[in-house]
Amino acid sequence: MQIGDLLDRNAIALRASASSKRKALAVAAEIAARNLGLDSAQVLEALIEREQAGSTGVGHGVAAPHARLEGVERMRGVFVRLEQPVEFDSVDDKPVDLIFALFAPKDAGSEHLRALAKVSRLLRQPELREQLRQARTADAVHALLVQEAAPRATAAA
Repeated sequence: MQIGDLLDRNAIALRASASSKRKALAVAAEIAARNLGLDSAQVLEALIEREQAGSTGVGHGVAAPHARLEGVERMRGVFVRLEQPVEFDSVDDKPVDLIFALFAPKDAGSEHLRALAKVSRLLRQPELREQLRQARTADAVHALLVQEAAPRATAAA
């Protein structure tokens, strides 16, 4: 599973405005609903329900909210960059401005966890986070995420 398989360019929002964690999740839910043909209220409800089990704020201004939903046929993602960071109850107590939300089929097994691990590893890279914060277009963000997530060939000596 590659990031390019999870994230469509039209599921990227770069200048989103939210004044709270709930509103940031609502932005992600709206984009997901539009791209996946789902009801945004149900998507938001699923994200909030998961958030109540523990914050998905993973640190360094990044959150990886996720939910399993009826009507989702395969793992899908949404990337949101907020204009102003919001409190997210993150592990490092820092506000969040980069959100990579994942949506899995209701009966998804380990694929869901593998995708979450991949996104978390990817967004732990300080240089990539900075590039994502500076990117001007959805295409640029998509290219950064796909390029960084691509398997690296070992250099021949």
